[in-house]
Amino acid sequence: MPTEAEERYARNLKVIEEFRRTGGQTGGSGRTLLLTTTGARSGRERTVPLAYLPDGDRLLIFGSRAGSDKQPDWYWNLRKNSVVTVEVGAETYQARATPVEGEERDRLFAKQKAAMPIFAEYETRTQRIIPVIALERTT
Repeated sequence: MPTEAEERYARNLKVIEEFRRTGGQTGGSGRTLLLTTTGARSGRERTVPLAYLPDGDRLLIFGSRAGSDKQPDWYWNLRKNSVVTVEVGAETYQARATPVEGEERDRLFAKQKAAMPIFAEYETRTQRIIPVIALERTT
């Protein structure tokens, strides 16, 4: 019987393969990007599909982990090394990941909940504040 982590990894692999095969088109609802971080402990590259929200020249991602009380692994990776690779549509570029906090975080998370109501449900499932991360292109 696969563990929850193994099941999540298998689902993510399918989404990543579909994303790359179709030039960024996935069957899911909402916008999807691929985020590649450097493992905080392993130093190895890790890629995950994430929902995002455009915000001017930057993209916003949300550390919901479907409402888990644990932060997503990618969050710890980018806290240690904020230089990430972003794949959005058919484009790939490097970006700097910066946590958004306070009133700005609350305003932007409210926009995401309006765009994708499942994020409101995620918020009710956890005691932690779901992080909002801004990705700003560097290349």
